[in-house]
Amino acid sequence: MSTTVIGAGSASNRRVLGASLAGTAVEFYDFYIYGTAAALVFPQLFFPNSSPSAQLLQSYATFAVAFFARPVGAAFFGHFGDRIGRKSTLVASLLTMGLSTLLIAFLPTYAVAGWIAPALLCLLRFGQGFGLGGEWGGAALLAVENAPPGWRARFGMFPQFGAPVGFIASNGLFLLLGLWLTAEDFQAWGWRLPFLASAILVALGLWVRLKIGETPAFQKAMAEREASHVPMAEALKRHPGALLGGTFAVVACFAIFYLSTAFTLGYGTTTLGYGRAEFLGVQLGAIPFLAVGIAAAGYWSDATNPRWVLMAGCAGTVLIGFLMGPMMEAGSMAWIWAWLSMALFIMGFVYGPLGAFLPDLFPARVRYTGASLAFNVGGIIGGGLAPMAAQYLAGHGGLSLVGYYLVAAGVLSLAGLLPLKERREPE
Repeated sequence: MSTTVIGAGSASNRRVLGASLAGTAVEFYDFYIYGTAAALVFPQLFFPNSSPSAQLLQSYATFAVAFFARPVGAAFFGHFGDRIGRKSTLVASLLTMGLSTLLIAFLPTYAVAGWIAPALLCLLRFGQGFGLGGEWGGAALLAVENAPPGWRARFGMFPQFGAPVGFIASNGLFLLLGLWLTAEDFQAWGWRLPFLASAILVALGLWVRLKIGETPAFQKAMAEREASHVPMAEALKRHPGALLGGTFAVVACFAIFYLSTAFTLGYGTTTLGYGRAEFLGVQLGAIPFLAVGIAAAGYWSDATNPRWVLMAGCAGTVLIGFLMGPMMEAGSMAWIWAWLSMALFIMGFVYGPLGAFLPDLFPARVRYTGASLAFNVGGIIGGGLAPMAAQYLAGHGGLSLVGYYLVAAGVLSLAGLLPLKERREPE
């Protein structure tokens, strides 16, 4: 297959890949600005005065709310994505996520509204997770269901690039605000600006997505057979093994990401005593390695198969888990940067192939629902509880215990992958 398939000679493919990337970049930007704020400012702004550790744990608890909302969103948006189409469902999920994020900018703090403030924060955090629950699966299908033969993993890696793009945009903006504003101004009102800026990015994502058509695989499935009446019930009844294995397969990527971003940011700026701007800068210096890992995994997956690449990534997850404590507690920002870079590079191999791997576990008629449910239920196990669990473990045994948590995530994902095989149906 000529490389012009995704080059300048194929405007339709460029639109499809741009739409799959733009939407997930916006969605992940929205998700990550919350994670950054949850580590930096929400503990003091939305919770009663207590120890810094207790406030941080409460803030991480609101962070976890979205992960429990994501499977609900996956079932809801997956239902319509498998019945009426990928495009319109993706537009709806983006609007849900964007509106929830924007409204966070206008929330009162605990000092102003008492318990109502964290309650509203949790409600909007649920809205973020609900919208994101329908995002990833649809974006992955948009890419892989338009992919030419032999290009599924390379097309499927484009939604994954939304993670580093969204992270760079979110943490970069927080870093600039930290440099431009005093600590008092940032705490008082500056933290709201990234949430306000999300409205611009959502508008951009909608503009891109409204310019694309429905995927050929969905059109073919609807032409050959009536749409599934209840896609989630069909997926649970006919494909339980794929759902269970796919769920465990994604645990490692979520654990790596949220331990190396949200948790390390909070731990590094409190327990380790580094400055906020300094630590954000180190994280930004490490995130390009995630993009490199995703790209390498995509090419390797098309040359072999996504399952083998994911299994290799799980082995790498175990390795970085054992290295976390010694490197992060070495007393040097250079060692911290080295571990973060290594961790995010390995994440590329347990994340990049998922766009091709999970959809291929399910037939087209329930693919949106099946892939979305597996991805988002796995997110609860690997990411939703990770910052809270890591904060507790670090407080009772240091970062080595947190590293063992990461080791366990890698082993669990490997166990989920071993019995699975892709369907590899012709589309």
